[in-house]
Amino acid sequence: MPIFTAEDLKTVGFEIFKAAGAPSDEARLVSEMLVNANLDGHDSHGVIRVLQYVKSIREGKIKPGVKVEVLRETPTTAVLNGNWGFGQVVATMAMRKAVEKAKANAVSVVCATNCNHVGRLYDYTLLASKNGMIGISFANSISMVAPYGGMERRIGTCPMSFAFPTDEEIPFVIDIATSICAEGKIRVKSHEGKNLPYNCIVDKDGRLTKNPKALYEGGAILPMGGEVGYKGFNLGLVVEILGGILSGTGYSYSKKFRGGNGVFMEAINVEMFMDLEEFRHEVGELARAVRSSKPRPGFKKILTPGEIEFKTRERRLREGIPVPEKTWVEIVKIARELNLDIEGLVKSK
Repeated sequence: MPIFTAEDLKTVGFEIFKAAGAPSDEARLVSEMLVNANLDGHDSHGVIRVLQYVKSIREGKIKPGVKVEVLRETPTTAVLNGNWGFGQVVATMAMRKAVEKAKANAVSVVCATNCNHVGRLYDYTLLASKNGMIGISFANSISMVAPYGGMERRIGTCPMSFAFPTDEEIPFVIDIATSICAEGKIRVKSHEGKNLPYNCIVDKDGRLTKNPKALYEGGAILPMGGEVGYKGFNLGLVVEILGGILSGTGYSYSKKFRGGNGVFMEAINVEMFMDLEEFRHEVGELARAVRSSKPRPGFKKILTPGEIEFKTRERRLREGIPVPEKTWVEIVKIARELNLDIEGLVKSK
């Protein structure tokens, strides 16, 4: 498996998106966010998405450079029409607007529709926490998840994210799919030619399986929770309502559903409730208290949200980012089709 530096992969993404028709600022933003996902160990939302995005640009599904419009707005809310631009561009604008509104009004919610795949929600809630706010984000997407006890797709993987200001270097960010795993993680295993670590899929015949190909052959992803999967499925329904219905995108199984991601962004201004530094310290204390728990047999240590990503980033900045051979071959192929010599721009480690 080839290994690359983060800067090299950012260059690859930037040059490919620019050659595919994206303005430089959008090409840079999207590329950086994809590589940041790789750095944090979430390869499902990393450069593997370059292939998907270029295909979508060619098919007219992603429209680089379009203007994002405000459909509705109040001092504390807004609904944006992304006009099918890059999801990362639309979602970043949505959270930035939410943060600006919360500065004056304590709490704000901004939704977005006609929005392509936004990548990790982590990036947007982290943006809020860096501004001294609590960030909350939900996004619905195409149906891929079966109801608890079911075998047919009815909702999306429906991720949700929460980020909190903290006095620690490690960000306190929760970012989870409400399905047992994200579709992108299944896609990565498929590219690697490996099975999933546990039964994440119910195949078209209703059998549980670790085979990633079963999803793309008519299967569905299971909701988060195993024996109590109704809990994960219920959370997914919340995301379908707030991210999908409230934004005007529609729930994913409906005829109204427009595709892409229906987006919900909320910012809560901590200083409107209490002293920000006191809040940061208490969140940090909470994290340290959680880590101080004695691990039970089979576990080496207790981790807090954002800690795995932080440690993975440190390692990958030092050692490089591995990219599945199949993914890299396809990236090089797309680059050549765009008359780019990507292999001449980077060196694998």
